[in-house]
Amino acid sequence: MNQVLLAGDDFFHVPTLEEFFPEAIFGAGTFYEFNRIQLVRLVVVLILVGGLMLVASRAKLVPSRGQSMVEAVIGYVRKDIIEDVIGAREAKPYIPMLTTIFFTVFAMNLAGVVPGLNIAGTSVIGIPLLLALWTFVTYMVAGIKKHGVGHFLKNSAMPPGLPKLVYLILTPIELLQLFVIRWASLTVRLLANMFSGHMMLLVFIGITEALIVFSDHWALKGVGVLAFFTTLGFTFFEAFVALLQAFIFTLLSAVYIQMALADEH
Repeated sequence: MNQVLLAGDDFFHVPTLEEFFPEAIFGAGTFYEFNRIQLVRLVVVLILVGGLMLVASRAKLVPSRGQSMVEAVIGYVRKDIIEDVIGAREAKPYIPMLTTIFFTVFAMNLAGVVPGLNIAGTSVIGIPLLLALWTFVTYMVAGIKKHGVGHFLKNSAMPPGLPKLVYLILTPIELLQLFVIRWASLTVRLLANMFSGHMMLLVFIGITEALIVFSDHWALKGVGVLAFFTTLGFTFFEAFVALLQAFIFTLLSAVYIQMALADEH
């Protein structure tokens, strides 16, 4: 048993950061470098866009099961997230954007538990940062368009009714939040959750394989069976986290847009 437990890398492969920086499939070291994570993202986009186009092309007055599911999700995002936060009248221009963000984040997240893909497209910073900056640009444009540059910045950085000395401390903090913290927190929250989830799943899978396949002791194989069911449960939990993070990202994006449109904070 001791030899099994001390067998090192032959017994259990410890996941490292290299999982998120795979070797290039082609174009190594160039601007056009293409690796496995980018391939996963491409596959997710093709499946997502193709699936939605297929449902749309076959839409009927009496919806099929697939059409009903897609319409239910779109309706929930529109009514219970976007319109509830921004308001039915002002939300209309932002529904396509926020719905796209929801589906993109959810699909990219879900790739982490799909056999053959096995890594979330959001577990590396590119996609989270791109979507967060899209939100940043949108709420900045929305606020400036409605209030004008000066009034928007004053409204965001100088809440009314406070003593003047408080603004010396509060205004820089509010400006930092407006220009940096909001989009940075969106990026880090999504990235950290999908990164840590992938690492934990790799650990559970590695332990399960090591105990069942490479162990020669019945007790360890029994523990391996328990680890397998734990891995299975954690996989379903990660699928739930994929949905939850899509909800949170979309909700916070809607909140930031609403704050930019509000007359006072």
